[in-house]
Amino acid sequence: MTVYEPLSGREFPRFSGIRTFFRLPYVPVDADYDVALIGLPFDGGVSYRPGSRFAPAKVRDVSSLGRVFHWSRDESFTQKIRAADIGDCPTVPIDLEKTYERIQTFYGRLMALGKRTITVGGDHSITLPILREFRKKYGRPLRFIHFDAHLDTYPAAWDSEYHHGSFARHAIEEGLVDPKGSVQIGIRGPLTGRDDLAFVNKHGVRVCTIDEIRDTGLRPFIDSLPDFGQDPVYLSFDVDCLDPAYAPGTGTPVVGGLTTYETQRILRGLKVKNLVGADIVEVSPPFDSSDITALAALDTMFELLSLYAEQASS
Repeated sequence: MTVYEPLSGREFPRFSGIRTFFRLPYVPVDADYDVALIGLPFDGGVSYRPGSRFAPAKVRDVSSLGRVFHWSRDESFTQKIRAADIGDCPTVPIDLEKTYERIQTFYGRLMALGKRTITVGGDHSITLPILREFRKKYGRPLRFIHFDAHLDTYPAAWDSEYHHGSFARHAIEEGLVDPKGSVQIGIRGPLTGRDDLAFVNKHGVRVCTIDEIRDTGLRPFIDSLPDFGQDPVYLSFDVDCLDPAYAPGTGTPVVGGLTTYETQRILRGLKVKNLVGADIVEVSPPFDSSDITALAALDTMFELLSLYAEQASS
């Protein structure tokens, strides 16, 4: 039976060993783990800087610095859940449509096996096909938590409906997520025009701008977030929700963003009892500095694993 513990840094130096997420075991898709850690190396939906296809490899590399004990929560996630690296989802780097087909086949199998997931993309276009399979699994729209600088409800670009800035629009139009049960965190300008707000206003999505977060204060803002109860929740974390000072290695950086500490606190404060899947997207290692962005992604992954552990305890 597989032991779902990371390779010990006190027995094997952290610069040694085969690279996996959090130095956890690499196992087959159908092994007896609870939470699948998945790489999804695709950036065929980007509109500006490419490079996020290299993020899964880079985040695995910096995972040598990962730990499992959460000081604030006073527990190790490995004591509550079995998490494992199951490798990368197949992709076709030159074809978004074929990549979507492969993603849905891959995640459909995970749903049939009853697995929960954390995916390291990849650009934000990969979230849409993943949500399609979660929607099939749960038979109803999911509650959706979306960290981002951008609304991602934008129209077609260059006569192409599907790109990293349109996934949230399609997710709502396809009934994959409940717009009134969703929240977007860290959104900020500038926009192309006022029309960019029409879609979220029409569908009643709660948009939490960086101004609201700062003007309200961190603790009151966290307290204002909804209680998601037992509803199935999917969380998507675009690293460009962070200010470029904390995440320079991303495709479309926007100044004036969240700090890594603020996102830590918000993630810890979420009232979620049934997180079923999550992703971390838009890390672009070619534009990173000293692995700052990859380390931010690793820390977000740690908070998500700890959230999974917390709900397993309740």
